[in-house]
Amino acid sequence: MSKAAGSGSQYDQPGERIPEAPHPLSLQDGSAAAFVGWMRHSAPYIHAFGGKTFVIAFDGEVAQGERMQRLAYDCNLLAALGIRLVLVHGARPQIDAEMARRGLTPVFHKDLRVTDAAALECVKAAMMVTRVEIEAKLSQGLPNTPMAGSYMRVTGGNFITARPLGVIDGVDFQYTGAVRRVIGKEIVADLEQENVVLITPLAPSPSGEIFNITMEEVATEVAVAIGAEKLVFLCDAPGLLDAQGKLVSSVTADAAARALAEGTGLTEDLHLYLPRAIEAVRRGVGRAHLIDRDLDGGLLLEFFTHSGVGTLITRDPIFRFRDARPEDVAALVALIAPMEADGTLVRRSRELLEKEIERFVLVEYDGVVVGSAAIYPFSEENAAELACLAVAPEFRRAGIGEELLRRIEARARAMGLERLYVLTTRTAHWFLERGFREVGPEALPRRKRELYNYQRRSKVFVKELQ
Repeated sequence: MSKAAGSGSQYDQPGERIPEAPHPLSLQDGSAAAFVGWMRHSAPYIHAFGGKTFVIAFDGEVAQGERMQRLAYDCNLLAALGIRLVLVHGARPQIDAEMARRGLTPVFHKDLRVTDAAALECVKAAMMVTRVEIEAKLSQGLPNTPMAGSYMRVTGGNFITARPLGVIDGVDFQYTGAVRRVIGKEIVADLEQENVVLITPLAPSPSGEIFNITMEEVATEVAVAIGAEKLVFLCDAPGLLDAQGKLVSSVTADAAARALAEGTGLTEDLHLYLPRAIEAVRRGVGRAHLIDRDLDGGLLLEFFTHSGVGTLITRDPIFRFRDARPEDVAALVALIAPMEADGTLVRRSRELLEKEIERFVLVEYDGVVVGSAAIYPFSEENAAELACLAVAPEFRRAGIGEELLRRIEARARAMGLERLYVLTTRTAHWFLERGFREVGPEALPRRKRELYNYQRRSKVFVKELQ
């Protein structure tokens, strides 16, 4: 997305076309159609996230060079879409470089920097330079860049009060601290003014001393204090990995805690960030994300595509099954329209869906409808029809269809019905594998038999409900 939105500008001045700079989306190579499809696909997320607050945390490796440039582009776009942003940065490599310049040796204990008075001076110097450089990246607005014509107001302040970490395992951490308090209402007030809040993990104590706090702790405490929708960590891995080294795309906090205890697939960053992500969702943050810091456009791909590219951590299972409501009609139309177009499903008008919406069961993924099924009872013949079983293509291997079928069967049994019918042109084997048997149209309940479309030639299957 950042490439398409950025270098593709064909205008240096309003109304002046530059033929030497062709738009990267060419109708000839099909990319324009892909772009249109992507934008339409992302629309539900754009609607859902407008006005929500995201806390994005990144370390010193991200806060410099090309990574920071790409992050600035994507944050600019997120802000333009109405998402409220709080950015929390680290500066470990910058601090180490400053200490080396002064002839000092960094000291760590349990992955925490021991900050004595000399180290604190290095921390302050490195943090402030890093912050200024981040602000500069966020303040760009050159023509022919993704930030052309934009203006991001970046603010900060003494939102955090610190306390000394103290002595642990006999080690005095001195000026290494922990969060005592976050003044969340002041951060929210800044966000309501459409500012991007940039937080540096240095904070004073009530006595006026300054303490060095870890970026991940600050990000977590801020996200909890302001009730953020998302807490995002950019890290040195694609996300949480399973025992085979494959990405775990979504996981509950409890399952993530088990993976953390087992130590499976954890990198240096994940050891630090995963516990905080788990803590955040357990304390009320809507979602936590672990995203590869080296993936160009990772934030956009994670937020605006169904499958995402990192690991999503939630307190409860990510798929939510529920009864449909009248306000779901638009989302249902968007889900089933492609399957109606290719003939998989019978076309249903919006008016019909509005009339029959109470017959539907829906499944949501991160608040977006990705599956549906409906039941039409024929009580006089102790039977029902399963209709409009639809699952978004990217989730067809996630077991959603089986769960929707199970729920429709349970509803039919609760009605005292004995048989469940289904008509299909494309998925005969799927139903055969799940206990259905093929019958002729004459076996359908009378009212359904009278409506059978002989030109469509749908196959009829029935399952006895035990």
